Amino acid sequence: MSKPRLFLGIETVGTGTHPASWRRADSGAEDLFTAHYWTAVVSSAEESGFDAVFLPDSFAVQSGGAAVTRGRLDAVAIAARAAPLTSRVGLIPQVSVTHTEPFHTSKAVSALDFASLGRAGWEVTVSTTDAEAKAFGRKESQGPKSLWHEADEAIEVVTRLWDSWEDGAEIRDVPTGRFIDRDRLHYIDFAGDNFSVKGPAITPRSPQGQPIVTVRAEGPESTEVAVRRADLIRIDAPDLPTAAAHREALRAAIATEGRDPDTVAILLNLAVHLADSTDTAWSGVHELERWAPDHPPLGPDRFHHVGTAAALDDLLAEITRADAVDGVVLRPLALRASLIELTTHRTALAPTATTLRERLGLARPLSRYATTGAAR
Repeated sequence: MSKPRLFLGIETVGTGTHPASWRRADSGAEDLFTAHYWTAVVSSAEESGFDAVFLPDSFAVQSGGAAVTRGRLDAVAIAARAAPLTSRVGLIPQVSVTHTEPFHTSKAVSALDFASLGRAGWEVTVSTTDAEAKAFGRKESQGPKSLWHEADEAIEVVTRLWDSWEDGAEIRDVPTGRFIDRDRLHYIDFAGDNFSVKGPAITPRSPQGQPIVTVRAEGPESTEVAVRRADLIRIDAPDLPTAAAHREALRAAIATEGRDPDTVAILLNLAVHLADSTDTAWSGVHELERWAPDHPPLGPDRFHHVGTAAALDDLLAEITRADAVDGVVLRPLALRASLIELTTHRTALAPTATTLRERLGLARPLSRYATTGAAR
């Protein structure tokens, strides 16, 4: 399939990525733990023409004490609630693999793909803290090497389970009374260092076949898993030349793994704060700095934009011309403030693809078991 235009995502975390953003009068913090808050956020992202909404999650309560936003709703549940109220935007919740069985993850993301008619993804994350480990009480906290080895195995199990029903396994043959063709269901028989899973899944193969897998390349361990497993890889960089160099290094690593680099999109994280003028936008940033001096909203190591939505579009056009990355994920410091500016300024493009895979220019894969003839 042909390569799509610059992919545009938005990360919707709480009232914004800055921990003091809840103090703004326009934050909507009073509604943060309601369904309406989240469905409005996702719907606004769709209206603004975003290709996907990334929904962060964690098993840890936010650090920073009483002054920062505390508490979370489940990202998969938020995405599932928003799915029937939207029709175009991709929905990519984070799910940690560290304290979650891959069978449960497989089932949850498959169900989201059905609910959204093929717009689901999964951002793989790990749980690093002692507090998260103690919340479950099943195992001690782990180091990065162990965590990402477990994540690598979890992705393998999940993607095998997604393939364990062939397309067309539901035959619903009334005369014979057979709802499924048992010969089209497959055991996955995975045995690794962390999991031993026989399968098959209990959920039929979803609309995309394989929902989109995202991994953030934030260190050597996660980067190794990303180049081997991810459809989307998220990166940080201080500027476009650095981002372009990072992308080329990742593409080379992907090719070394025997994968086609053109089937993996590299997305640059972009911190943003938007207002009706550049001066107003910077005033908002300085206000966040005063409220939380220990949490600087912007740093020299992270690409950012502070200004108007029109200037943001100019920057996105520059990124497209530079061919530095395949897409951008906006990370608003104050979520609703930026969404208000975006929905006022931007117009959603007419849908050119039905599923998230199609929007990324990726074909729908056949089940690996259908093509290899693996034992049922």
